[in-house]
Amino acid sequence: MENPGIFSITAPPELPDPVEIALAEDISGGDLSSFFFIAEGSVSSAAIVAREACTIAGLDVAGRVFGLVDDSLGLRFAAKDGAKAEKGETVLSVEGSTRSILMAERTALNFLQRLSAVATLTAKFVAAVEGTGARILDTRKTTPGLRALEKQAVLAGGGSNHRMGLYDRVMLKDNHLASLGSLETLADAVKEFRFAHPEICVEIEADTVEQAFAFFAVPGVDVILLDNMNLEEMRLCVQNKPAGLLLEASGGITLETVRAVAETGVDFISVGAITHSAGSVDYGLDF
Repeated sequence: MENPGIFSITAPPELPDPVEIALAEDISGGDLSSFFFIAEGSVSSAAIVAREACTIAGLDVAGRVFGLVDDSLGLRFAAKDGAKAEKGETVLSVEGSTRSILMAERTALNFLQRLSAVATLTAKFVAAVEGTGARILDTRKTTPGLRALEKQAVLAGGGSNHRMGLYDRVMLKDNHLASLGSLETLADAVKEFRFAHPEICVEIEADTVEQAFAFFAVPGVDVILLDNMNLEEMRLCVQNKPAGLLLEASGGITLETVRAVAETGVDFISVGAITHSAGSVDYGLDF
């Protein structure tokens, strides 16, 4: 969608509730198993238990699932997001209608498993760079519709959020730069944007040291993204960057390589894997 001239940066529109969507796709017209095989007045108590050690995220979301299914259910939170859970540890207990607990079970677990996996992987990356001063960032490589929740999970794991979407930070990547055509055109565009939106961060992606050095000379840039550079190239950029300019490393960074990247002196390390490859933590609900 083209923007007619200079536009105003605003908050994103209110989005559909992913919890309500998840419940609708699972329950639809009703829970056949529970309504036909569980007595209407049956009452139970159950506990959500971690089947493996993890960093917890999504407890509030799981609690909201139970509340939307049946607001008479009693919930007891035994932990908080960001806490470490050991294998076999109860993180949430629920009491009330057996039918309601069964209807909410899978959706609550799905959110808790996915978000805890994001937090757990994030925490591993954060631990790997401890003491270097580098901060682990997420990216926009998130599950469609779950970005806000997954970014909350990154925070629970000790990471930091990059931009939420296209609307809250300028990030000029290779295709933007190819379209602009020249360094002079880029500098003029940054100057114009800075005048219109002085409070918005401006970041530019550099694929080579030479390109990074050229971007160092563009006034108004806050962050340079060092994309897929090797360690020596990153160190050269760190040693030669202007005061006040921040550097972000990105591109194929793993738990095995992230420490060395952090030790080059970069300020941020963005890791798409903490959301797109987090997998799932094993939780179960036991009556």
